Amino acid sequence: MDDSVKAAPTRISIIIPVYNEAGNLDRLIRELVAVLASLEADWEVIYVDDGSSDDTWAVIEKQHRGDNRVKGLRLSRNFGHQYALLAGLANGSGDALITMDGDLQHPVAIIPELVNEWRRGNMIVHTQRIDPPSLPFFKKLTSGLYYRIFSYLSGVKIASGMADFRLLDRRVAKEILVFNEEGLFFRGIAQWVGYRSATVPFTSNARFSGTSKYSLKKMMKLAWNGITSFSIVPLRLGIFLGFITSVIAFAEIIYAVVVRIFTDSAVPGWASAVSVLSFLFGVLFILLGIVGEYIGRILVEVRQRPRYLIAEQAGMNNFVRDKKAATEKA
Repeated sequence: MDDSVKAAPTRISIIIPVYNEAGNLDRLIRELVAVLASLEADWEVIYVDDGSSDDTWAVIEKQHRGDNRVKGLRLSRNFGHQYALLAGLANGSGDALITMDGDLQHPVAIIPELVNEWRRGNMIVHTQRIDPPSLPFFKKLTSGLYYRIFSYLSGVKIASGMADFRLLDRRVAKEILVFNEEGLFFRGIAQWVGYRSATVPFTSNARFSGTSKYSLKKMMKLAWNGITSFSIVPLRLGIFLGFITSVIAFAEIIYAVVVRIFTDSAVPGWASAVSVLSFLFGVLFILLGIVGEYIGRILVEVRQRPRYLIAEQAGMNNFVRDKKAATEKA
């Protein structure tokens, strides 16, 4: 693909997973409509309500009645942000599909820049959050450390600050929808698929209403899913630790034999033996837990259960259900 600018796309889909974001959606749609009106393209906004317990779905239905370009899918329960993204991508009809959050922290104003990069021939346009000086040191440290570990273990490089705010060419979206795996981690997948790409930096806005739905537990689960979805290095950790402990144990045996042969004293060993055994059992149980995690993931995969279920729709009568391949029409 050359550097020439593409002709204006016929359609752009904005995919927005939401969970208890009723207080944000009216302002969000006002900002979106104003920005999208400046683009030489038809557009649609697809909300994916991930099992909200507030008035989120009622707001989506109201917006759809006011503008049929605003559409919605309501999942039967909370399946998680990544699967809500999947449902949106499976149902978007655009030549370019943009995923973003519904809390107004992803700046709507840079959407034209994403589209322009796509028109220049980039199949994927990532965004990268620039951390403000006020960001807590612990959050900055853990985020940077995680992505370094992920990149090392998986071989897929993700820069710190990469977000689920990105543009995908329709061809790329179709490729991703072929993935039948559980434990989706779109930040990794969007890097893994390759293709020509660009990155647009942004400064995150303050949340307009409500509180973050990503608890520490959810963030840790997403991080662990990311590593185990892309790498088997944790399983190989057992080989490394087994080798190290074997070397240590062999050295202790040699030391005990030498002391016994060349001196009149015996090696006082019960305390050190208990410590070594406790350490070895601890390592063993950690490794068993890692093996169990991978076996559990295999069990989830072979069940072949849908990764999301759609309970209601607004403006999407022919929505795509998930059957691990996202091909069946309702």
